[in-house]
Amino acid sequence: MILDKINEPKDLKNLSDKEMENLSSEIRELIIKKVNEIGGHMGPNLGIVEATIALHRVFNSPVDKIVFDVSHQCYPHKILTGRKKGFIDPAEYYTYTGYTAPEESEHDIFKIGHTSTSISLAVGLAKARDLKNEKGNIIALIGDGSLSGGEAFEGLDCAADLNSNIIIIVNDNDMSIAENSGGLYKNLKLLRETKGESELNFFKALGFDYLYVDKGNCIEKLIEAFKKVKDINHPTIVHINTLKGCGLKEAEENKETFHWIVPHTLDNFYNSPTVEKENYTNITTDYILREAKKDSAIVAITPATPGVSGFNKKFRETLKNQYVDTGITEQHAVAFASGLAKNGAKPILAVMSSFIQRAYDQLSQDLCLNNSPATILVYWGGLTNADATHLTCFDIPLMMNIPNLVYLAPTNKEEYLAMLDWSVKQNKYSTAIRVPNIDVISSGIEDKTNYSILNKYKIEQKGSEIAILGLGNFLPLAKKTAQKIKEIFNITSTVINPRFITGLDEELLEELKKEHKIIITLEDGVLSGGFGEKIASFYGSSNVKVLNYGGKKEFYDRVPLDEIYKVCRLKENLIIEDINKVFNLVKL
Repeated sequence: MILDKINEPKDLKNLSDKEMENLSSEIRELIIKKVNEIGGHMGPNLGIVEATIALHRVFNSPVDKIVFDVSHQCYPHKILTGRKKGFIDPAEYYTYTGYTAPEESEHDIFKIGHTSTSISLAVGLAKARDLKNEKGNIIALIGDGSLSGGEAFEGLDCAADLNSNIIIIVNDNDMSIAENSGGLYKNLKLLRETKGESELNFFKALGFDYLYVDKGNCIEKLIEAFKKVKDINHPTIVHINTLKGCGLKEAEENKETFHWIVPHTLDNFYNSPTVEKENYTNITTDYILREAKKDSAIVAITPATPGVSGFNKKFRETLKNQYVDTGITEQHAVAFASGLAKNGAKPILAVMSSFIQRAYDQLSQDLCLNNSPATILVYWGGLTNADATHLTCFDIPLMMNIPNLVYLAPTNKEEYLAMLDWSVKQNKYSTAIRVPNIDVISSGIEDKTNYSILNKYKIEQKGSEIAILGLGNFLPLAKKTAQKIKEIFNITSTVINPRFITGLDEELLEELKKEHKIIITLEDGVLSGGFGEKIASFYGSSNVKVLNYGGKKEFYDRVPLDEIYKVCRLKENLIIEDINKVFNLVKL
């Protein structure tokens, strides 16, 4: 294998053209095998193999600094920068994160997992280099729809005004996660069709020098282009036309499916599809399709992440103009939803918890300050074993402290559908719903709650001495804990389903003081600034003891979920231990 003699980028310098071609095949084979085994980004990495080899052949990392946007295209880079064992040896598959990570290698400048940031980061690196009178190339690699993000525009605007070296490689594979959306991509298409010769050139209009590479999966052509721009003394765009999923037929022909895959997707790809069991994703899409058919004002929105919410091709084609992909633009998507709602439409914006962080100001100013009655569905919220770049445990403290927002936490199918239907059809409140991130629980009883009466909690079980508030995903844990308390202490606990994240049921909380000594809160998210702290603050001057359970304020990075639960004492036996310290009733 050629890869046997590649341990760092400088080892590429003396390879022949044929050896580099063979190396690209070897890297591609490793990526396919590993990603199919453990899951991860397949298509983006397969499409950038040749460009990564060419980058490291021409430039001198880490003196020359390469910033990978999202860093979901960094697998070939990792293989070439001393981490190939993590792709060769199955026992080492989990050694390295799926994103760039400075703690792993000096060749990784930033830990990145959210999109459209590379240009801004690169401009900062370039400006610091200039201030210190240093040399070296600064390269930002951006692609897969990331140019549509607002920060990418801001970064381009600033970069164009930098009177020194900065090289922005636009990896244009004519795709985001799904199809590209937006006027910018029409210009990229025109540039591809004219081999970069069109006078209508977005990048030149901003003031960039511009170089087009039509064969973006040809190492020879890429090396030639990169040599032309190396050490250049002004801002430059290198626009490369690549094939997403290159080298894997299934990924080339099914680009959206193979953007990011679960383990063994390739093994099972040609098998007959299994019947999908009921989950909150298909419950949601079924609701939207049903209601949109009756009401033309309903519109489903995604900020370029349709897979998160199950907005598949069939769903999109059925809704037609009642579906909008705004591109990777969470800020715009929230403001867009606010505008829709203000003018009488009924927007339903679906977004992943980790990405709603990107739109805080728009949630506060454009949506809630204006009381626009839009519906925001927050997916995957909760503690997780994911990479630090994609944690989904910060949405509760982030959103619950915004005035005028009603943030709901359903615990079963019937509650979820009732909340969703109420939110879509009411016109008074900006509303968000934390879509349950657990298996579907069904009570079998229609939920007829009037959610216009805000902040009314539901008592699931009446008891005394101890009250447990299980928010959203953690109501089942509350019920299991109550059962253990009954077994060990012979105390029947009160179990409460808060339903409302953003407000306190002060009447109920005051009533609990009469017969309860301990209040326990359970929330599937970070504790700091969250739901439990609001409950603790309410009881602060009373004799009631409050025990809050949730995640620590940390960037967990691929920490097993069970380990997080143990550290945060989110287990029945550990909660029982804490209760016993207060009551001192039994020897455990």
